[in-house]
Amino acid sequence: MRRRQAPKRSVLPDPIYNSIVVTKFINSLMRRGKRSIAEKIFYSSMDVIENRTGNKGHDTFKKALENVKPVLEVRSRRVGGATYQVPVEIRSERRQALAIRWIINYTKARSEKTMAERLAAELIAASNNEGSSVKKKEDTHRMAEANKAFAHFKW
Repeated sequence: MRRRQAPKRSVLPDPIYNSIVVTKFINSLMRRGKRSIAEKIFYSSMDVIENRTGNKGHDTFKKALENVKPVLEVRSRRVGGATYQVPVEIRSERRQALAIRWIINYTKARSEKTMAERLAAELIAASNNEGSSVKKKEDTHRMAEANKAFAHFKW
């Protein structure tokens, strides 16, 4: 039997954009508890986005996150000795968490000089429906599409 579910923790919205999603993004960006550094990286990348595109940084961020959020993913399911990759829909909190995680991971893999520039470049690419994080989403959807035959094993 599984233990009880962990309670959901609420986070406060960030001071500049008054957005909970931004706070969650900054929390994921943060390393070793250095919040001020993570905030500096995020807000300076918003400035870089505004300088490069002329659009508001926060709007580009929201659009990028929306473009990276996956709808389906595959889950492993054992049925009679065989393991099937069963496509399942993702609930909204996990969609957001995956999108944030993918953007940050592919930001780290980029080659720009500072982390703020990398993040800005990845967010601009994602808002234009291109870049590594969007490719990851498409690969995830392709995998789910390929295993559609096993959808009846859903639980």
